[in-house]
Formats: sequence, C-alpha cells, structure tokens
Amino acid sequence: MNAIGIDIGGTFIKGAVVTPKGDIQDFFTLPVESGETPEETINKLIIQIKKINYPNINGVGIGCPGTVDSDTGVVEFAPNIGWTNVHIKEMIEKALDLPVHITNDANAAASGEATFGVAKQLHNIVVLTLGTGVGGGLVLDGKLYEGNEGKGAEIGHMVIEIDGRPCGCGRHGCLETYASATALITDTKKQMEQHPDSLMWKGITSLDEVDAKVAFSAAKIGDRYAQEVVRNYIHYLGEGILNLCNIFRPDAVILCGGVSKEGGYLTSRLKNYCEERSYGFPHSPTVEILVGKLGYNAGVVGAASLFFKQ
Repeated sequence: MNAIGIDIGGTFIKGAVVTPKGDIQDFFTLPVESGETPEETINKLIIQIKKINYPNINGVGIGCPGTVDSDTGVVEFAPNIGWTNVHIKEMIEKALDLPVHITNDANAAASGEATFGVAKQLHNIVVLTLGTGVGGGLVLDGKLYEGNEGKGAEIGHMVIEIDGRPCGCGRHGCLETYASATALITDTKKQMEQHPDSLMWKGITSLDEVDAKVAFSAAKIGDRYAQEVVRNYIHYLGEGILNLCNIFRPDAVILCGGVSKEGGYLTSRLKNYCEERSYGFPHSPTVEILVGKLGYNAGVVGAASLFFKQ
C-alpha cells in the first residue's frame, strides 16, 4: 500500500505519493502565504491532496517543524510557521477519511534515512538537520524514538557552551546557536566585516548575500579567515557529535539539511576532529559520520515512512 508524505515548511509545503519502495509519485508544492491562518493552509493542503488520483493510498504521514504531539496529532508550537495548538491530524482525517501520522520534521527525516536512505542497513542512528536551527532525530534498535508526547530528540538544544550564545528556546549555549546554518552565516559575516580583504567577499557586494556556502567555498581555496570560520564550526559540531556518540553509541551520525551539502569536505574534518578526542571516539565501536541520501525529498519520503512503520 502507498502513503502520502507531507513536509510542512515555513514558506511552502511539499507532498507526494510514496510507494513502499520509497519511489515518489505525483509530487507537488504549495506556497504558504504570509498572513494566512493555519486552518487556511491546511484546507488548501486538503484540496490539493483530494486532487491526487493514485491507487491504494493507505494513509498520510506528516513532518512538521516545532513541538508536535505525535499521539494526539496536535502541532502545539511551531514558531517558524506561526502555528500554536493546531489540530492538524483531526482536520485531515475528517476531510479525507484516511489515517494520519504526524511527527517533528527531523524525526521524519530520521525515519526516512533509516527506511530508504543511507542508514537502511543500520539499527541505531542519530540524524542532525543543519538548517535554520539544528534538528535531531533518533532511531534506536530499529525504531524511531520520539520520547514523551513525541517531544524527545531536541538535540539542537543540548548545551555545549555554558552561559554561551542566547538561543530562541530561552537558554544559552545550545548546539544550534553554534552549529546551525544560521550560526555559520552569522560567524561568516563577522569575519567578513573584520577582514575586507578576505576571499569570502569574492562575488559578494553586500552581507545580505551571505549564505552557509560562503565560508566553505573560500576555505577550499585557501582563505585563512574562512578557514577559521570552518574550523570553529567543526569544533562545535564535533563536540556535539562526540556527546551523542557517548550517550547513544550509534552506528552512524547522519547529517542532513543545507550545511550537509558540503559532503566529504565536512564529514572528513568532523571525523578527524572526533578521532583526535580520546574515549568519545577511538576507544569505542566505530561511529560513521555520513551525509543523508534523500536530500530535497527527505521530508516527504520520511513523512510517508512514518505511516509505513505504524
């Protein structure tokens, strides 16, 4: 039986029919308009789903950012999309007469990589999504771990610097304030402001144009200021990974999201960093550091895989 996978984002929603082999059919995107209510967004999504004419649809899996109660199907708080206490499961089930399974978007990515992606043959994985924030997903002993009310695996809010940078969650020094794409961009801009001769300025006329690729691109061609940005980024992300290795001893840590597109340049440096730190890495079972395989489709495929795993 097939499932529909839905990936809810801040600016648009992606969806598709996903087969039990992970193949994607009838892919679609929907813009999330500024100012529309959650109910308006969901009703628009329902109309789109009703247009799908594909056989043997057995349910709908949904990945959504923020705090999601996977038992009740309520999005309790999703600040990036402005949703509070949204009963999405109830609305969609009532309209479509299909069962719905919903979870946090990073959990969905973890399920997708474990079911169809780079971790298909592994039993214990930690997934880190390196984007606006740092999301986390856990598959332990072959099962998605969501925690009490589906609110576990908030890896991005593991403190790695006591009294460090302020985080949107209200704490200070969280991993995502140092290892997210947002943090990387902030650190890049700071170095660029201090060093106008840096190669990071190549092709850029304004700091507003800076993205997560700028420091890595300049570091690869030898810019020492960019290399410092990357070195600091590896330091903080590496410390976070070492903590996860010591807690879970997974088969692999899998990186997804925008920063993961740096591929081997990123993972080789992270692996070297971790291998140099005793106990956390070299004197224990090997933990691979990998880049997710599903890429752009991870959210959609992962959301559908949640339904397959019910």
